[in-house]
Amino acid sequence: MQPAGPPITPAGMAALRARYDHLLGTERPEIVEIVSWAAGNGDRSENGDYLYGRKRMREIDRELGHLARRMKKLRVVDPSRQTERDRVFFGATVTIADEDDSHKTITIVGDDEQDASTGRIGWSAPLSRALRGAAIGDLKTVPLPSGEKEWEVISIEYP
Repeated sequence: MQPAGPPITPAGMAALRARYDHLLGTERPEIVEIVSWAAGNGDRSENGDYLYGRKRMREIDRELGHLARRMKKLRVVDPSRQTERDRVFFGATVTIADEDDSHKTITIVGDDEQDASTGRIGWSAPLSRALRGAAIGDLKTVPLPSGEKEWEVISIEYP
């Protein structure tokens, strides 16, 4: 039996699927058309449209392959179906405070949808790993490059 893959939210999977569909249905056909037109113009060795188009097509094909493999491995986890809502698990929005009482709110999401600038932390990030299974009031130590930092869980919410 195949082990379960890394988690991703339904919205994250939809974003990956949308990117795949856009590349396959829009960008790639446009590039194929440009390359076909450029190939008909004669000497390909000095034809910028042809050379750039072939390069861009390879990039698109490489990204399509990556997205297809990634989507096949991922397992969609809907955080709104979490039954144990008093602990931190995938999809939780957690408010934490450090020793200076500086509060920070993060949402634990799949690694493919992380965006630290908006507080979306990847499932395998050190902070996420440290918070897994924590309850309100728990103190968790997070290993950081600058040294360890301790965070207290203030609140836990699920969509």
